[in-house]
Amino acid sequence: MTQQDPFLSADSAPSPIPVTLLTGFLGSGKTTVLNQLVRQPELADALVIINEFGEMALDHMLVAHSTENLLMEMSSGCVCCSIRGDLVKTLLDITWRFARGGQRQFGRVLIETTGLADPAPIIHTLMTDPRIARRYRLDGIVATLDLATGMNTLDQHPEAVKQAAMADALLLTKADLTTDTQCAVLLRRLDGINPAAPRWEARNGEIAAQKVLNLGLFTAEGKAPDVARWLSEESYAAPSLHGHAHEHQDHGHDHDVHDHPAHDPHHHHDVNRHDDKIRAFCFTVEQPIPEQTLEDWLELLMSFVGGRILRVKGILNVEGNAQPLVLHGVQHIFHPPTTLPAWPSEDRRSRLVFITHGVGRDVIEKTFRALAEGAPA
Repeated sequence: MTQQDPFLSADSAPSPIPVTLLTGFLGSGKTTVLNQLVRQPELADALVIINEFGEMALDHMLVAHSTENLLMEMSSGCVCCSIRGDLVKTLLDITWRFARGGQRQFGRVLIETTGLADPAPIIHTLMTDPRIARRYRLDGIVATLDLATGMNTLDQHPEAVKQAAMADALLLTKADLTTDTQCAVLLRRLDGINPAAPRWEARNGEIAAQKVLNLGLFTAEGKAPDVARWLSEESYAAPSLHGHAHEHQDHGHDHDVHDHPAHDPHHHHDVNRHDDKIRAFCFTVEQPIPEQTLEDWLELLMSFVGGRILRVKGILNVEGNAQPLVLHGVQHIFHPPTTLPAWPSEDRRSRLVFITHGVGRDVIEKTFRALAEGAPA
């Protein structure tokens, strides 16, 4: 007898299940945050997947158990190393292991990774594995960072820098163990690593679930895509390819990690100059882009610097298309482009934001310009 797929039983075109990736370096408080999150009603229907490296996984003993929250554990190896096997198998298995009467018993998935994990392979799987991509969608990457030891962690461990750079939201922990001065220095460093991600203090691991959910382009409720929030282009220095740089604008957040996103609106910084080799920038293209130029440019970037493009997001005006195209890439992998039903505003320019490691804006722009100028009129 063929097993009914609970993903496909509700209707002919079910919405992909949102996946939140909770990452952060060792000792940064991920499990404490997870304990608090799963107690909240917004995550009552969440299935939690915990990945621990090593034969003896202990973190799952610390996670709050309840009848509402389902728990899977992967302890056969680090998720970034066994991604094509264990994670895919787990995500497929839960569709029937946690189903009753052919109906799924969870509405979203939360994956907690080991502190050493590179988040990129997990995102690649969600984007590209055909068995997974039609069932799940990345809702957001959330990274925890210890305010007391964060500077040293970022200095010593490039994995921690990458986790912070790729995050959609940053949770700052252990503020009671640091000084205001130390906190301010770390916040300024984060301005360079990831200027767009909101930062929230998680005091004793407590954080409101709505601050870490629905961070993707599309919400679980199927509402219209929030392109402005997703791109957050105002957070970057954003020169046009046919004009001058726009001035960097603040988020407008208060410098108070206790109740607001932790960002200093009075600190004017250059987001392209810091000691982590992370470059965060945005540029716009005024005219519609020929489709072949776009394909050639992306292929060129992925061939030569793809591994150093940590993340790219964009809304594009492609020649011959009345609707905008959404682009989302992680390193050398791009999610299949999505066509939006309509432009979110009157602005029809193509806008792309990049977070890279050791690749400057000039490389990205010069390659595009060379291809665009060489394209047939």
